[in-house]
Amino acid sequence: AASGRALCGALRVVGQPPVRGLRASPPSRSSMPSWVIDRYGRNDVLRFTRDMLFPIIHFPNEVIIRVHAASLNPIDLSMRSGYGAAALNMKRDPLKLKSTEGEFPLTLGRDVSGVIMECGLNVSYFKPGDEVVWAAIPPWKQGTLSEFVVASGNEVSFKPKCLSHIEAASLPYVGLTAWSAVKQVGGLNQSNCGGKRVLILGASGGVGTFAVQLVKAWGAHVTAVCSQDASTLMKKLGADEVVDYKAGNLEEQLKTLPLFDFILDNVGGSTEKWALDLLKKWSGATYVTLVTPFLINMDKLGVADGMLQTGVTVGSKTLKHLLKGVHYRWAFFAPSGPSLDEIAELVDSGKIQPVIDEVFTFSEVPKAFEKLEGGHARGKTVINVISKQ
Repeated sequence: AASGRALCGALRVVGQPPVRGLRASPPSRSSMPSWVIDRYGRNDVLRFTRDMLFPIIHFPNEVIIRVHAASLNPIDLSMRSGYGAAALNMKRDPLKLKSTEGEFPLTLGRDVSGVIMECGLNVSYFKPGDEVVWAAIPPWKQGTLSEFVVASGNEVSFKPKCLSHIEAASLPYVGLTAWSAVKQVGGLNQSNCGGKRVLILGASGGVGTFAVQLVKAWGAHVTAVCSQDASTLMKKLGADEVVDYKAGNLEEQLKTLPLFDFILDNVGGSTEKWALDLLKKWSGATYVTLVTPFLINMDKLGVADGMLQTGVTVGSKTLKHLLKGVHYRWAFFAPSGPSLDEIAELVDSGKIQPVIDEVFTFSEVPKAFEKLEGGHARGKTVINVISKQ
């Protein structure tokens, strides 16, 4: 237990709340500090305010969390720029009773580690004052770069006991994205992953560092693709082989290796044109990509036509590759408290560690976005919302 707990330290590479449905005394104030955007654009659209409306419990299964730490993900850059606005606005307001302008001010940030402040009447698994919760808030809800955030109870989990709030905030979104890709879509799990050859493209980012550890914990042979300066990190995380994509033609480098049973593609682009040829044919081998045109289609074509075009695309690609003896899949982030429960067990057992690139204070949120936008991250960019933890 002591050794497992030691492994849990993060790897550092550098309106008034309503009474309805409530099980706690509401705070006496109606606003809170937040980082918001009032329009889509680049970093200059980020605005700090102390007057963001306090989150409201609308449904009896919701909780309000006081945010101790949050972290940034590439989706925050995309949402800041308006990517996916059509689909996400429709999800926020399915009947389109409001205009898109009604979505502002919008708070970004998906990850949270913090304390339960209030609970809806149907929430029994948590209670006000629980200090050890984490969650990933779906993109169609207000985000976590704020003092408080509302979440559904089924999106929340007790965080790993061995992690601080800063460490815990680095994991939920990337962890659930990797979990969805590897387990839910890819079909790998602890009982069938042993000995399989797994290739992770884009291994040094948030999802990649988690995925490398996850499949290694399940007994896979892991090949990680990253730049040379991330190779030491990959080895620490358990990768059996590390391939430097800058050391020559990546496709040719990978063709010299034995074929793979599973590929997770965090990169997309031209890799999709040749990566599936690296899989073992007619063996159930699977390629899963996290880079899809789903939101782009909706932004360009509208929700209905965008969904239709997306369905046609994935259907044709799936059939095309199935006829060649391999499985082609798309994967997406999926909020899930029960999945976070399983991830927490892996973290507490020392099999998965958070990988943090840099920590910023709450006043430095624009700098954190600049860091993320610069690319080549080695793990996660974390925001320390409460300075003393």
